[in-house]
Amino acid sequence: MKHYFVSAAIIQVMDKILCFQRGPSKYEYVSLKYEFPGGKIEEGESPEEALVREIKEELNLVITNLIYFQTVEHQYPDFKITMHAFKCKAENLEDIQLNEHLNYFQLTKSELLSLDWAAADIPFVDKLISSSNA
Repeated sequence: MKHYFVSAAIIQVMDKILCFQRGPSKYEYVSLKYEFPGGKIEEGESPEEALVREIKEELNLVITNLIYFQTVEHQYPDFKITMHAFKCKAENLEDIQLNEHLNYFQLTKSELLSLDWAAADIPFVDKLISSSNA
């Protein structure tokens, strides 16, 4: 079974968090679900370097102020992921492009549960909602 090591960005804009809808996938259980954007960590990259690269590729955003948030291990039916999440800021929100996602929302913590999240992202959502300093 494949095991992917990935990084995810919890992009904060004032008191809101950016939430992105995945496109269609061959895996029904992640298709069209919401997630914190990011991607695979390539050989020789740190989780932070991978995240900066992936967010530039997927969203045309430059992220800064990366602060480690949490690591989640999740077993999907066809693969396993170890996902490192970082809180960060985006420099150029007016330039956002959805190169791999269908849609996005800027939501407050209390609104996060209104979305249908990918299972691996749910621990991040739960921690954001329960932490007073998020």
